[in-house]
Amino acid sequence: MSDTTARSTTHLTRRLVQLYAGLALYGASSALLVRAGLGLEPWGVLHQGLTELTGISIGVVSIIVGAIVLLLWIPLRQRPGLGTVSNVFVVGLAMDGTLALVGGLDGFGIRIPVMVLGILLNGVATGLYISARFGPGPRDGLMTGLNRVTGRSIRLVRTAIEVAVVVTGFLLGGSLGAGTVLYALAIGPLAQLFLRVFELPAPATATVTPAPPAGPDPVATPPSGQAILPQ
Repeated sequence: MSDTTARSTTHLTRRLVQLYAGLALYGASSALLVRAGLGLEPWGVLHQGLTELTGISIGVVSIIVGAIVLLLWIPLRQRPGLGTVSNVFVVGLAMDGTLALVGGLDGFGIRIPVMVLGILLNGVATGLYISARFGPGPRDGLMTGLNRVTGRSIRLVRTAIEVAVVVTGFLLGGSLGAGTVLYALAIGPLAQLFLRVFELPAPATATVTPAPPAGPDPVATPPSGQAILPQ
């Protein structure tokens, strides 16, 4: 095996580790917000509301909602990646697993730190799985697909989607509170920070010196080590 092939294999392995570690941590962090009981992230409010309505565990509800959202990609002509499909299942399973391990919490002295920890870990998880570059989650893909189809800004589309899911979830019995507000304020800066922390260099490629082209100049390529993250 050449050095280039070995480095490419290592790069792929690291991406896969980041993907699944990030998705599992995302589910665990969402479960901590549930246990803190001080308000959930927007989609978590919807998941909890549907759990109250149906009696199904919140992790399974997350999987069902993720699958439904993924079906909405079809008319939007979005293409899922490995990370997209994995997101649907791994996050929900990690949520239910964490909830089974972490029991109910009593008193603000423990619930507030757990809420803050949940939000922080959610930012770490977001940086991990997005930097792996295996495709966006179903909900992010819905946002970017609607942005492309409607021509509306990402900010407007995201706000409209999250307001709709929060209101629906709250009406169904989902939890709104300080955690919801703190999450909305903190997740953007946290995600941006951890995207930089976990950014991966471009995979190594073999160096080939081609003959001078007879036609137009070749297209310039990014400098070695530069990673292009999904927008």
